[in-house]
Amino acid sequence: MTLGVTKKEKIDALAENVGVSLAASAWKRLRRSPVFLIGATIIGIFVVLSLLSPWLAPHDPADPMLIKQVVKARNEIPPPQPGHPLGGDLQGRDFLSRMLVGSQQTLIVGVGATLIGLTGGLILGTLAGAIGGWVDSVVMRFVDVMLSLPALLLAFSIAAMFAHPSQFSVILAISIVQIPVFARLLRGSMLAQRASDHVLAATALGVKRGSIVFRHMLPNSLGPVIVQSTLVLATAIIEAAALSFLGLGNPDDRIPEWGQMLGDVQKVFDTHPHLAAYPAICIIIVALGFTLMGETLREALDPKNRR
Repeated sequence: MTLGVTKKEKIDALAENVGVSLAASAWKRLRRSPVFLIGATIIGIFVVLSLLSPWLAPHDPADPMLIKQVVKARNEIPPPQPGHPLGGDLQGRDFLSRMLVGSQQTLIVGVGATLIGLTGGLILGTLAGAIGGWVDSVVMRFVDVMLSLPALLLAFSIAAMFAHPSQFSVILAISIVQIPVFARLLRGSMLAQRASDHVLAATALGVKRGSIVFRHMLPNSLGPVIVQSTLVLATAIIEAAALSFLGLGNPDDRIPEWGQMLGDVQKVFDTHPHLAAYPAICIIIVALGFTLMGETLREALDPKNRR
């Protein structure tokens, strides 16, 4: 009996010392982190509601079905009533339906801007980190110039250049602002990989430069960039709301978006603050969810935090 217990203890001790990958170790910490679980829950609810919003919306968000109840007086807006729990907006459209459909447009802008910014950053970061020399100098001086400008001011300037504002112009403006962030981060990671033992060994064995970059350096450098993308999503949603609030978003209010909805209620904010409170609170909560998940991912994937 004693021998059996001793063997079990030895087996348990050996199991604890078995090496695990960084991803497995990170996931073990993440699933025990209440901060990560809260952020993931917020994002999960937001994504599900966004994808299902066309079917969840009880009414057409562009239909002014409550227009008969709207008097021209400034303070007469349809209040909450049966079938319309949040009431209507200035045009008599169901506010709950517009909030639900607006979540989808907000998700499209955030994800679209992040993907375009990530793609541009990957290209510039790979060129700078893999080639080096004068290419690295030119790319990084361009990145430094862009980073020296306030992000929102730069996005506002780019969006204002379009003669006809649209959702695409907002996505493009925000994505251009995010490119230098990804480029600098990837370039730093690739420089660290370039001096690693496995890259030096591959170089000594005569492996082609392209294979070293795309099979060794780039895949091992993407971890910090992927984590940063979750943080950039939160920033992209806030900046998109800001541009739409300033009137540089999609001018067609039949397609609601949370930032656009904030801008539409400026003139009645003093009498109907709830029309601004609902989209503002949603923007804050969603941005918080992405931030919480991004920060916990950053900590979990840091090799220094492994035990």
